[in-house]
Amino acid sequence: MSKRADIIVAGAGPVGLVAALAAAQAGFSVRLCGPKAGTTDRRTTALMQPAIDALSSLGVLDKILPQAAPLRVMRIIDGTKRLIRSPIVTFHASEVGAEYFGLNIPNSVLVAALDEQIASRPEITRLETSIVEWTIDDDAVQAALSDGQAIFARLVIAADGRLSMARDAAGIDSSTTRYPQAALVASFTHSREHGFVSNEFHTETGPFTQVPLPGKRSSLVWVVEPERADELASLDTAELSRLIENQMGSMLGSVTAEPGCQIYPLSATLPTSFAKNRVALVGEAAHVFPPIGAQGLNLGIRDVQDLIETISESSSDVGSKETLRRYDAKRRPDVLARAGGVRLLNRSLLSNMLPMQIARTGGLGLLGSISPLRVFFMQETLKPGTGLLGIRDALRKQIGRKDTAADRVE
Repeated sequence: MSKRADIIVAGAGPVGLVAALAAAQAGFSVRLCGPKAGTTDRRTTALMQPAIDALSSLGVLDKILPQAAPLRVMRIIDGTKRLIRSPIVTFHASEVGAEYFGLNIPNSVLVAALDEQIASRPEITRLETSIVEWTIDDDAVQAALSDGQAIFARLVIAADGRLSMARDAAGIDSSTTRYPQAALVASFTHSREHGFVSNEFHTETGPFTQVPLPGKRSSLVWVVEPERADELASLDTAELSRLIENQMGSMLGSVTAEPGCQIYPLSATLPTSFAKNRVALVGEAAHVFPPIGAQGLNLGIRDVQDLIETISESSSDVGSKETLRRYDAKRRPDVLARAGGVRLLNRSLLSNMLPMQIARTGGLGLLGSISPLRVFFMQETLKPGTGLLGIRDALRKQIGRKDTAADRVE
């Protein structure tokens, strides 16, 4: 094995695997470093259509589809007991001309499909060992591995998570906010069909989000206070099932929680730069959000797409200062906008201040009642910068329907 490559990808989670595949597809030689992801992750990820398109281009979508469920309708429901409550807001994929917003995919299924595709790419050398030390020079980076090997590259794609060693080695500072919340992650069966509808109940402690799985099954992310998360995880199946059903108002009929709940403390992390000293950050090395609005992995895949597009345009040195400056400039507006939106929405749920509750209720009310605004929101969520195009297309469809009705009258 040559000890040199164009790119080292640090981290073998979903974003690292996507980064390695995308870099190889663009013609770069890649060393993918990191132990394989474990099989105990019971979380699912709702990937929106642009991320699904990216997986399709990498050749992994067909491996995922049999175990994924489409998201055709998404609802936001005020589940609080406050005096001022927001109306239900319903988003239909058909409003933006799509069959579905995205797919809900078990993380274990996604990682297995990506692993299989990695093995088929000769441009990728997989090293299932940890990186223990980084040495960054002006023209190259050296990674010392736990098995004693050393490898070299012009660029490091840091996909090594929220405690990224590569980020630290590049001298990129980060700030972390810890929230008084934890997410209980589980799956459950139900007696009624979900109709491929996802329901996000907003509660005083955070969102309670049900997302469809194939069959009469759904995944659940329930954000509560950390002590309450521990209590819920310790309950027997019957009692937890009862609480889940009650929280949903029995809209899916009788519920049976599946064994194996997991708890994840919530925090938010942002770096001072998204690239520096031959290291480009992607995924949770670049941003950590609370689980609101399906931002995490979708944003990580956009990181990868923007990075590969940027380095493909570089003249010779994929890790040059100018290349990384352009990547940082490209990612900064998107990530900061998402971070601000998630932080504001989370604060509005936790706040007991009446003005905040009124503002939240008014904003959701406008979304629910004004179709062009709703289309703009959906388009921007799916693909930043396309909101105005979505409004234009929606208005054209409305005009077309009016013209057709007029023709029928004539």
